[in-house]
Amino acid sequence: MPPAKKRTRSYDPAKTRAAVLTQFRHVREAVEAFTPGQLDGPTRLGAWTVRDLAAHVTTALDAVTRYLGEPAPPQRQLTLLGWPGATRSAAPGIEADARAIDATDPAALYAATETRYEEAVAGVSEERLVPTRFGAMTLEDFLVTRTVELVVHTDDLNEATGAGIPYDRQALAACTRLLADVLAVEAPGGAVEVRVPPYAVVQCVEGPRHTRGTPPNVVETDPLTWIRLATGRTGWAAELDAARVSASGERADLADLLPLMG
Repeated sequence: MPPAKKRTRSYDPAKTRAAVLTQFRHVREAVEAFTPGQLDGPTRLGAWTVRDLAAHVTTALDAVTRYLGEPAPPQRQLTLLGWPGATRSAAPGIEADARAIDATDPAALYAATETRYEEAVAGVSEERLVPTRFGAMTLEDFLVTRTVELVVHTDDLNEATGAGIPYDRQALAACTRLLADVLAVEAPGGAVEVRVPPYAVVQCVEGPRHTRGTPPNVVETDPLTWIRLATGRTGWAAELDAARVSASGERADLADLLPLMG
């Protein structure tokens, strides 16, 4: 019998819209309070300063604004589950875009970004196609990708500054679920169950499929650790050693499958 086809998870469009804006506002509030010294401090993203990273966060919304200002493409080219993998080749362009942003006044930058975004998305259907740099996708799907950008970079900012920026629950859930579903697509199978409570459970990796009782191969971790693993912010061995990941069973080793995006 052929393996079951992976069904794309559905996301509530209204909740996604609210989550994107809420998470952006959490970051905005923190960035507006950063001192010049904090803004000039280092991050875990190579040569990027906190100011560079803060400027890059605005592109999560400005990309929506920009794409909605362009003609709608004739057909869809990219699925939601295809987006994380497509980003792996985008690092040079993303860095160039971030460094081109004038971040001398972060408060003004964030205020203007939010205003443009709210005006751009008002009244626009979730089915509207937008021409992203990786291919045309629906606005609904693209907004889910914005939760990934915002949550991941909120974590980057928190690591760099200790600011304790909060995570919107819906944004964190969407980010966690999307990255878990991508793992299930890139490593199809039913031999390993990956649990990221309270948001996601997926089965992956070729081998005997578990159907009843306790699975023989289980990986479990928390949402932020999972997101860091999936985006290359941390490594599998380090998180196992720190007991932030538990892995039981001879197939429960995801080291060769991570990260899922750059």
